[in-house]
Amino acid sequence: MRCVYVDLDGTLLGQGASLLRDGEGGFSHFGVRALEACFRADVEVVIYSGRRRAQVHEDARLIGARAFVYEVGAGLCVDGEDEMLTGDFQPGERTVHDQIADSGAPALLLQRYAGRLEYHDPWHVDREVSHLFRGHVDPGEADALLRAEGHGELRLVDNGAIRRRSPTLQVDQAHAYHLIPAVTSKAAAVARHMQARGYAREDCIAVGDSREDLEAAEVVGTFWLVANALERDPALREAAAGRNVRVAEGEHGAGVYEAVVTTLAERRGRTTT
Repeated sequence: MRCVYVDLDGTLLGQGASLLRDGEGGFSHFGVRALEACFRADVEVVIYSGRRRAQVHEDARLIGARAFVYEVGAGLCVDGEDEMLTGDFQPGERTVHDQIADSGAPALLLQRYAGRLEYHDPWHVDREVSHLFRGHVDPGEADALLRAEGHGELRLVDNGAIRRRSPTLQVDQAHAYHLIPAVTSKAAAVARHMQARGYAREDCIAVGDSREDLEAAEVVGTFWLVANALERDPALREAAAGRNVRVAEGEHGAGVYEAVVTTLAERRGRTTT
């Protein structure tokens, strides 16, 4: 194993977005142990997240990572060099975020799904690319609406269930959604990083908790879902069926640790037999 791609919220991080907390808020060192195991085995760790660049950059610095993916794959930073993976949408006088707003697509979604979708305040501000929402909608239905209204160059992605509650939403379990260029994805960013580093598919794993994370299964050797992903979104089990996906028994950081040490042990076993 040469690289682990890991999501932050709902995966490596526990309650309160803390590396040292589990899903219930108890102290946990499993996330740190997962990072230590990777360091000792000379395995690169790459964060791939929906967070803004400034946030992911700081998290990457704190764990000593030399590369990271931000805004759901819109941007990839490798050894201090950034690459935008947004296709025809490129920053200039107007940011990609501004260009998407100018298209009218965010307003269309908010109007059509009033009461079911809203901006994910306050984390929706100061973004370079994606428009960040919370609520509960069918991304496939939303994408069909975007295409029908002339916005086929954009798509709405489900980046996982969230704890945040909103008195203005008429949903039981809210998810985080990102409106991004259609060519943008976490999987594409992972594949681009693998290409830059010269990693083979079988040398890499990814760990996450959302449908968007799950798409990385198409480019890595094995994708791991942390246990809490299925607790919040049981339908993920069906989405993962028949794919190179494994489900950890552990939640959050404990699930990441399980994915790392299990993979290392299995690879070591194969090389010694």
